[in-house]
Amino acid sequence: MMEKNAKIYVAGHRGMVGSAIVRELERQGYTNIITRTHGELDLCRQEEVENFFAEVKPEYVFLAAAKVGGIMANQEALADFMYSNMILEMNVIHSAWENGCKKLEFLGSSCIYPRMAPQPMPESCLLTSELEKTNEAYALAKISGLKYCEFLNRQYGTDYISVMPTNLYGPNDNYHPVHSHVLPALIRRFHEAKESGAKEVVCWGDGSPLREFLYVDDLANLCVFLMNHYSGNETVNAGTGKELTIRELTALVARVVGYQGEIKWDKSKPNGTPRKLLDVSKATKLGWTYRTELEEGIRLSYEDFLKNPMRVER
Repeated sequence: MMEKNAKIYVAGHRGMVGSAIVRELERQGYTNIITRTHGELDLCRQEEVENFFAEVKPEYVFLAAAKVGGIMANQEALADFMYSNMILEMNVIHSAWENGCKKLEFLGSSCIYPRMAPQPMPESCLLTSELEKTNEAYALAKISGLKYCEFLNRQYGTDYISVMPTNLYGPNDNYHPVHSHVLPALIRRFHEAKESGAKEVVCWGDGSPLREFLYVDDLANLCVFLMNHYSGNETVNAGTGKELTIRELTALVARVVGYQGEIKWDKSKPNGTPRKLLDVSKATKLGWTYRTELEEGIRLSYEDFLKNPMRVER
């Protein structure tokens, strides 16, 4: 168990996941949360990371920093996604180990699992067949991070764990019109369509892929729970165990936002992985379950979008 005054470093605290972890730690009464902005600490610079860990000596680390994006961003910047994610995670994990960090939690993504994995996807299906090509570079980097944690455990007896979230959404999401994930992109698109009085909104693909969504504050709650109650080499899936089609999601977002026009589908655009449902029985057996239902989460996300001053520029 983490002591309430333990030195806890949250890497990536300005992002959606990192900021949610900070909120959850504060809610639970942790008082010594360490953060650094990118300007203060560039995690892709090995020497900077080594100096930070040698000076600060965090006892616990939540590694939530990552270069992230949707299908288009992943296709446009394959090398960038692989390099940035692999370098920053290796720098943080290695420096944590070198400086005697008690426990580290690495956050990955459900895209690490094979394109045609059994559904729902158990943790054990990792590396059993080929990855989805549209996010292969990002997935390979995340697989490397979780495997490095596993190998440190096996070789040096560390207590480093990994968590693989499903599709996330919530406060501090990225609402960029091109480089965001599907749910925040839909929130922005329908909001702008409502504001402009557009008669129709065109969405990518045919709407058939099945997706699962987890509210980011629920993930943060699980992250702190696992840091206190789980040790093991195998990753832990983080999700709801529920799925819906992109077409159903689109209709739900339109309803929450209040857009009443027509929704059309551009079938020339890629769908991505046909289905991505996580097997969350492991987290359930550990004693954790999600709290926020999708419609309520979308409503909270839309409220965040409306007060987010960066939504146009990002």
